[in-house]
Amino acid sequence: MTTPATTLPRLGVGLGWRTEIDTVVERLPGLDWVEVVAENLCAGHLPASLRLLRERGVTVVPHGVSLGLGGADLPEPARLARLAEAAQALGSPLVTEHLAFVRASGLEAGHLLPVPRSRDSLRVIAENVRIAQEQLPVPLALENIAAQLAWPEDELTEGQFLAELVERTGVRLLIDVANLHTNRVNLGVDPAAELDRLPLEAIAYVHVAGGRLVDGIWHDTHAHPVTEPVLEVLAELCSRVSPPGVLLERDGNFPSPAELGGELDAIRRVLEGVPQHV
Repeated sequence: MTTPATTLPRLGVGLGWRTEIDTVVERLPGLDWVEVVAENLCAGHLPASLRLLRERGVTVVPHGVSLGLGGADLPEPARLARLAEAAQALGSPLVTEHLAFVRASGLEAGHLLPVPRSRDSLRVIAENVRIAQEQLPVPLALENIAAQLAWPEDELTEGQFLAELVERTGVRLLIDVANLHTNRVNLGVDPAAELDRLPLEAIAYVHVAGGRLVDGIWHDTHAHPVTEPVLEVLAELCSRVSPPGVLLERDGNFPSPAELGGELDAIRRVLEGVPQHV
C-alpha cells in the first residue's frame, strides 16, 4: 500500500477567494486560509489581494479545474507546469484537482464529468495521478465530484474507487460534502456508506457549498446558501475524523459579508459538535 509521505498542515476554516469578493475575504475575521482557482492565476502577476493575504501569513491553496486526470489522455505538461508554478508562487502546502474527465480527443466538455469506476479506468487514472505527482512540487489531493449520471459499467462505488486510488498512489483526498449530498439526491448514494469506504486518514481538507433543488434534481450551484442536509453530511464526516481543514465555496450571487460570516460560523459549529438549525 502507498501511503502519503508528508504530513499536511491543519488548515482550519477557509473561504474560496474570488476577485468579486477579494476585499471581503481580506476583512473577514477569523479566516484561517483561502483557496483560489488555479486557472484564474498568473503566477508572475498575483493579485494584490492574494499578496496581502500571503504577507499576513494566510495559507493559499490553488484548486485546479481543467487538468482532467480522469481522462484516457496523459496529463498535459503545460497544465501541470502552470499548476506547479501557482503552488510555488503562493508558497502552498498542496494543490488540488478533481477526479473527473473534462476532455477527449481534444474536445472540451466544459464540465466536470464522472469517470467510469471500472478496474480499467482505475489503472489509467492511477498512472495519470502518478505522472502529476512527479511533476508537482507539493502533494496532490483529488476531489469527488457532483454527478447527474452514473456509468453502467461501474464496478466500484465512488468510495471504493477513491480508496483504491489512494492505496495505489498515495494521493490525498479533498472530500466535498455538498457533492456527496448532490449524489444522494440525484443518484440515491448514501453519504454515510461512502464515508465508511474512504481512507479518512488521506483527507487533506473538505469542501462545503450551497445549491438548490429544481424539478427533483439537486444543482450544486455554489451560488446559494449552504443547506442543513449538507451540514449534516459534514457532521457525519466529523463524527469519523477531525478534518484538517474545511472550506466554504461561493462562486456567484455573492451575499453580504455578514451572511458569508454566518455560513462560516455554521461550519465552525459543526466542527465543534454543536447541533445545527439552519
